[in-house]
Amino acid sequence: MHAGMTRDSHAKNTGFLRAHRLRAAGVACVVLSAALLTGCGQDSGSGSTATQTSEAARAVPEATKSPSPTGTESPSPGQMTEDQKERKELISATKVTYDKAITTAEDAVSGSKVIDIELKSAEDAADDDESASPSPTGSPSPTGSPSPTGSPSPGSAPQWVATVATKTGTKHKVHIDAVSGKVLSSAEKSDQDTADKAKTAKRMTEAKQTPQQAAKAATDKKKGTVTSIELDENDQKTLVWQTDVVTKDWKKTTFDVDASNGSITHEETDND
Repeated sequence: MHAGMTRDSHAKNTGFLRAHRLRAAGVACVVLSAALLTGCGQDSGSGSTATQTSEAARAVPEATKSPSPTGTESPSPGQMTEDQKERKELISATKVTYDKAITTAEDAVSGSKVIDIELKSAEDAADDDESASPSPTGSPSPTGSPSPTGSPSPGSAPQWVATVATKTGTKHKVHIDAVSGKVLSSAEKSDQDTADKAKTAKRMTEAKQTPQQAAKAATDKKKGTVTSIELDENDQKTLVWQTDVVTKDWKKTTFDVDASNGSITHEETDND
């Protein structure tokens, strides 16, 4: 009886241990399998992300990585009016500044002062058909022959067209090549009578400011290129230097600069 019970007990114990080992092995296998699956999933996901990143980098053009150019302050040709285009073309072709043109014009007529000067295209300067008689000291035309009528010889360069006056009020018209700075013609205006000369002489005496000072007052207020200066009376009968300044957007602003004290009395911008 005892021996049988011992064999049965031993058999049960042996079976229990074998079942326990099998269950333990199964759990270990499940754990190991889970670890392998997790590791494989991480590797696979990492590789997929790297592949996608590489593909995306190749798909982006190099040009899109550079910043786009910033806009310029000057308007594009398609945005400009005809007047703005003409001003841009005229100023871009000009090499001689207004102050140098003033000096040249005054040197062309002894004892004279500029009372009006304007930058014009060659065509507009040629159309300046005011009556003029030839100056005995007039400069020869670029071809070497004197200009018999005092009118500038034709050309393609822009011109500074200046009116200078002597102390007696006698006015002369002077054309200056705005590229080379040479005097193209110098002629006394023939349509002047005694009253006109007296009026001009009086204005010159009353003008305490020079055209150069008026231009500085205007450009101090608004930066740009001076294209015209004229001694004249405004609507209030105040003697002013009317000064045109073209800004970098090719718009023109006209300033009335008091000829006695240099203050700006009026300002108007032409948006065309």
